[in-house]
Amino acid sequence: MVHVYNCHPFASQQIVQVEQEPGLVCCGGGALFVVTTGGCKVEAYSLEKEGCPLICRFASMGTVRRIQHSTIGDYLVTIEEKNSATYLRVYTNWRYQAEEKARVGVRLLGHLLRGASVWGGVQMEIIEIPLSEHPVTLACCSVTGDLLVGCENTLVLFALRRRTQQNLQKENQQNLESSWSITEQSWNQSPGRTSSQNQDLSVLDFERSVILHLSKITPKQVALCGGYVAVQAELEVLVLKLEATAEPTAVEEHSDSFKSDFPEDQSDFLLIPKHQELLGDRARDCDVPVSIEQTGLEDRRHYTLSYVLFRRFTPEFFQGSSVEETQLHSLQLYPMFTSNQSVSVDEPACMFCFFSLPNTGYLYSLRGGVELLAAYQYPENVLQAVLTDHLLHVITKNALQSFTVRCAALAARVEDPYIDTTMKACPPCSLEVCALRMQLFIGLRLVCAYGRHVILLSTADTETPEETERHTQRRSLELKEHNMLTGIFLAVGIDPATTPALKNLLSRPFLSRRWAISSPKESSAVGHGWNLYVVDTVPPLTLYQEMVEYSRRYTETNPQGQSLRHLLSEAHLLLRSSLLESSEQRQIGDGAGKMATQMHREELEEAFRQNCAQLGDSFSRGSQKDCHLALPYYRMSGLSVTEVMSRNRPLPGGPPSYGPGFLFYLKHYLLEETDQSLSQEDADEVTSIFIQSEPSMLVSVCASPCMMNADPAATLQALQRLEDTAGVSVPLTITMATMKLRLGDMAQYTELMERHAEMLLVYGFIEEPRLLLHGGGGKHTRVCPTALAGQLADSQPGLLVAAMVALHENSKVQLEQADHVFKELGCENTLQVDFWEAMLMASSQDAVIQELLFRLASVYIDRLTASESPTKHKSLKSVDDLISSCSHYGALYPWLTVLDPAQTSSYQHQEALHKLQALLCGPSLSVGSVAPLLESLSEETLWGFSLHLLCATRRGQYGSSIEQLLDRCPQAIIAYANHQLQDKHMALWWQKLLPELCNRTRAAAAATTTDGVLLGALKETLVVVAMETSPAEFLELIPDDGTASYFLPHLLTCSQRHLLA
Repeated sequence: MVHVYNCHPFASQQIVQVEQEPGLVCCGGGALFVVTTGGCKVEAYSLEKEGCPLICRFASMGTVRRIQHSTIGDYLVTIEEKNSATYLRVYTNWRYQAEEKARVGVRLLGHLLRGASVWGGVQMEIIEIPLSEHPVTLACCSVTGDLLVGCENTLVLFALRRRTQQNLQKENQQNLESSWSITEQSWNQSPGRTSSQNQDLSVLDFERSVILHLSKITPKQVALCGGYVAVQAELEVLVLKLEATAEPTAVEEHSDSFKSDFPEDQSDFLLIPKHQELLGDRARDCDVPVSIEQTGLEDRRHYTLSYVLFRRFTPEFFQGSSVEETQLHSLQLYPMFTSNQSVSVDEPACMFCFFSLPNTGYLYSLRGGVELLAAYQYPENVLQAVLTDHLLHVITKNALQSFTVRCAALAARVEDPYIDTTMKACPPCSLEVCALRMQLFIGLRLVCAYGRHVILLSTADTETPEETERHTQRRSLELKEHNMLTGIFLAVGIDPATTPALKNLLSRPFLSRRWAISSPKESSAVGHGWNLYVVDTVPPLTLYQEMVEYSRRYTETNPQGQSLRHLLSEAHLLLRSSLLESSEQRQIGDGAGKMATQMHREELEEAFRQNCAQLGDSFSRGSQKDCHLALPYYRMSGLSVTEVMSRNRPLPGGPPSYGPGFLFYLKHYLLEETDQSLSQEDADEVTSIFIQSEPSMLVSVCASPCMMNADPAATLQALQRLEDTAGVSVPLTITMATMKLRLGDMAQYTELMERHAEMLLVYGFIEEPRLLLHGGGGKHTRVCPTALAGQLADSQPGLLVAAMVALHENSKVQLEQADHVFKELGCENTLQVDFWEAMLMASSQDAVIQELLFRLASVYIDRLTASESPTKHKSLKSVDDLISSCSHYGALYPWLTVLDPAQTSSYQHQEALHKLQALLCGPSLSVGSVAPLLESLSEETLWGFSLHLLCATRRGQYGSSIEQLLDRCPQAIIAYANHQLQDKHMALWWQKLLPELCNRTRAAAAATTTDGVLLGALKETLVVVAMETSPAEFLELIPDDGTASYFLPHLLTCSQRHLLA
């Protein structure tokens, strides 16, 4: 379906003052080129100046049959005929022919002229390109300036080269080598060159790079852009992709899958192939084999070929078109760059292919997946079409009409990955196209476009030479077909003249292969009228404003209609295309031009925001299907939530309801974590909106940080009504308690909080975390506690800690965010530590566990080293609770009780010591990670010594630990040995402990002092040694200092045990 809007895409028109009747027309580089009817003179007119004054005119070397201009290189290329021969010629430096007396140099491809005049850039050059076949059509690449020539069975690609005088000198020295540089940027020659600049001047030339051989398609029109090659026959279009590689690759031959079932001698009959559309890789299955011939001598790159698109049409009787008139035309490859690309360097982000039948045009996207973007249904037969950034211009015999295009929709999605999300939106590529106002002319023949200029050639009551030739061929074919079929019928005994049906059949020329030949026309006298028009399109911003004005009619009559939304979407795509275009201009502009471009871009951006707001309004009141699009459009508009609410209030006299799109936007806004708070008036309006539209959302609405200023009394009444209708729920109860807290009614607050058990309240916070915290949503996003969290910290700290642990385990809050919450509450040394201990019990993530172990060890050490207790807070969990409920806390070793200091320290000090000892006794804490922290603890105190001894023991340093323990507290040595010296460490009893006790006891006796502790420890040690060793081993352990009698009882015990064993 094509929408029709009475908008004016054309601003003005002027007639180019051409002296002779134009035959061919093309444009580019700010100029309009006209080939006179005789075909031997080319005139160039300026499109950038008022009145289109003449720039220059020059004679061609033959009759021009085709002409094309390339912006890259600023050259003209023609197909000319002379003396029944066809030539391909390129005209460079044509701007220097302004006086028609300048010298002209003629040379062959690859042969540069010598002399200062050439390098000074003061004369036009004609480059003749020899070809083995007759050229039929040609095309220039708008990105690289390369030239593609279509012959009857081949396509020849010529790469544009730029050669400097320095390269020429180097070639003269080496003879066999040459330096060529690929021209990938605009080559705009300036006449104001001096001889001092000769070293930097360059001369254009071409190199034959590659030849594509086509065996089953005859090119009628070709296109080249960014490595894509498009070929158009009468009813077929083939698009290929050429890619250059540094190393040669094996060329895969395309299998000839099409085999005719009919003998060759039946070539007089018409075989009509079926309709086909093959996209992407499937295009390889077409019956058009293509082979590559590498011909570049200086270009060392190798080309690979891939199929992109194949489309074949079957001739049919279309609306107002006969089979013979059904043929393709207006083939075009169109690139589009995004705002973050450089036009002169980067490959186009998007590539589009357009071609047209007389009654339908087709626009395909080629990059990132081939797809049909739009099909244009014309109201009458179209003679020619041209695609531009903003519009598609088509001509019929008597009118110029413009259609909108979908290129910007695809380019926007390539440029911005956030489109089609809740952040940004853009109308779909499949949006139905629309036709704008038609401009009437008489006898239109040709159309081309440059920028905002559309050039039209009209001739009244004339017939072109091509049409005359086709009519002659048509009549000869009709006669041949009539005679052949009449002979067939007479041979079988049927006289067609006696049967009206057969007579009518023979009058229709449907058997010829050449169905593209148009129907004959009555010949007329030689043309008596022609005009060459330059029609300027209005600026996109002006057209957008007219579309907005046009849309107000729909707003008044049917604000929910599809036509309004469609027109606003068309305006949106128009602005997007203009923004992409302004980005390209901003890259290549300078000085005042850049400033003007920047001001124009600011106007476009402001209009874009207005359009997004209008689209948001349309989707906010639309159907449930597309209501979600209101959110991204309102976001792109930059409107505040207050402004959006004012645009969506129910109309006076209308139904007091809100659209689903507006409610969708409002819910997402309230769910976002933002620092902006609504005023009390706006917050109360939001509450009333949801009371009326979705009461079940009231809890989430009240929990939003934006609603901090809402009236708590009115909100509480709404919540109570919700409870009466929907029943009691934990989040609803907590929300009502929050409102009571804001009102200062502590008694009612306490009553509400005591309705449910603590665990159910925790589940309520999991369901709606924003009742406790505001912010979040990411690891580094700041969070803040609510007033309810502050109250819980004072009255129910256990509930707060349990809720925070539950939120962390349910990925509602990160560890760093929870730490920030406790710091905001002023509980960093109290509840925060309780939270870490509770997290250690609940978490199963190893990284989190190691982080918590280190934090807790640091806190315990800080509390031990503090001169006085930093807080009088009593922990939620005692050391016994932690040991019994958390596997990371180990039971205290028995020998630690011997080292326990006298009950002179504070309770907090004692608790910190025992918790740290329990961590060191547990299996999870890495001793190496806390060893640097323990260096701050002195070993002079027994509790400090116990911690260092624990670390040494955990590291396996039992020998040194035994020595230190005998030095500081020998009372604990047996308890230490009984616990630590077991299993594989049992030998230390007699290898280390027994010798140490013997030596220390002997030293004490020598000092005439009796140490009962050492003697008792020695006896206990000998009992263990007698139980674990053999008599022979025990004898070796007895010292030879005359004290053997002391060991004999133990030796006897060892012997008796050994005998019993």
